[in-house]
Amino acid sequence: MTPDRSQTAYAESAADLAHRVLGALRGAGGTALVAEHVERAEDPKAALAALRVVGADVFAPYLLGDSVFHPQDAEAVAMAFTVFPPPVNPPTPPPDGPAEPWVVAWRDWAMAAVLGRFAEVGGDALPPTVRTDASGVAEIVDAPGGTVRAPEPQGAPLLSEARLRAAYGTAGARDALRVPEGSYTADRLHAAGSHGVAYPADAPATAAEAAGLDWQRWSVRMGQLSPLALPGLDSAVHRAARAAPLALARGASRALLRRDHPTAVHILRWLALLGSEGVPLPIELPPLIEHVELLGGGGPRLALDLAIARRLLALELPA
Repeated sequence: MTPDRSQTAYAESAADLAHRVLGALRGAGGTALVAEHVERAEDPKAALAALRVVGADVFAPYLLGDSVFHPQDAEAVAMAFTVFPPPVNPPTPPPDGPAEPWVVAWRDWAMAAVLGRFAEVGGDALPPTVRTDASGVAEIVDAPGGTVRAPEPQGAPLLSEARLRAAYGTAGARDALRVPEGSYTADRLHAAGSHGVAYPADAPATAAEAAGLDWQRWSVRMGQLSPLALPGLDSAVHRAARAAPLALARGASRALLRRDHPTAVHILRWLALLGSEGVPLPIELPPLIEHVELLGGGGPRLALDLAIARRLLALELPA
């Protein structure tokens, strides 16, 4: 198979898997949907690659719906990690390293972390090749190349204005210094003590903080990490999202104005997760979700992201 044909097969298989996951999230389809996707595929390798592409979202029907996780599904996910293993050493986070492999490493961790949760619950019902490490993240043992792991990467997307929170985190500092208009400490949702949330003065800014992203780039980077926006996961990325709902809202609004609907939906997923956790949001999400559903075009991947956002907000799924 030529490289171009291989990429096409992977993309088609990923779209088919997203469609299957969406159907299961809506209550349709049979059992062991992940394993069935691999077993019925004309190209099993492309089907396994699709699992790695869709990532932790393959677990959405089990986390947000009524589907039951099966040992065959765990075997399929384990096989996907075995055939397409993550790098042995976690990539260096940006700005010191490239962003793409770091984003992929976070998505791999999310998939392994959710699989680890099912492995802990399922116990002996899951295949013996799936174990959990000390942090509860799944690892695949007895693989041909040795144990396959997806460790939690270092770092999280950092806003350049994180330094402002460190500098103006106390009332005295905020009163003594002029806070720039539009900064997070200036906004009532991010002021110290507002809604019971405080940003205490932090340690001096590191070099990585000095290279933090503006809210436009930061929100796009968070959108690239949207497969982490699932219940039950927690990491530095989740803490970064909880600390800056205004930046996420700005990013989603900007993407909608630019008609970049995939990016908008990815960011909306983070806002939906925050809303499900009780975090105050500066924007109403249901109208934005409905807007994208009407104007965002088709495609199973976009539809799956929208369905996950709806489930997180306890909204009914469209037929």
